Amino acid sequence: MFGVDRFLSNAVNRIDSKGRVSVPALFRNVLQRRGLGELYALQAIDMPAIDTGGVDLLERYETRLAQDDPFLRSSDDMSIFCHGDGAFLKPDAEGRINVTDFIRDHTGITDEVAFVGRGHFFQMWEPERFRAFREEVRARLRAQREAQA
Repeated sequence: MFGVDRFLSNAVNRIDSKGRVSVPALFRNVLQRRGLGELYALQAIDMPAIDTGGVDLLERYETRLAQDDPFLRSSDDMSIFCHGDGAFLKPDAEGRINVTDFIRDHTGITDEVAFVGRGHFFQMWEPERFRAFREEVRARLRAQREAQA
């Protein structure tokens, strides 16, 4: 069954008065099927988004880190990226997560969150920033297609 364990599509949800946002039902279903009660979140390195997934997302970075020489600056950089810029998020029983300063400061999120499926993980964006970024992506893809014609 294609898609069952993948984060697909996107949705915008409002942050409530207590600073919580509901993870979209489609994404919660994936989390449930994958048995994920806790989420690993990471400040994306090249966009104002939070990469969010299971511990497998963290393990992906740690596998690369384990292959590096620990005395190289690149090893330190990767550790800062995946550990220093990462955090665990715990959804409550209703599937809501707290939108902390860790999330807000990196993304510019204020009152709404755009959840964007990325296959094995999802991202959290400020909705207008996501719309603009999506248009940039589409423009790059159109240019690639036209260059190949």
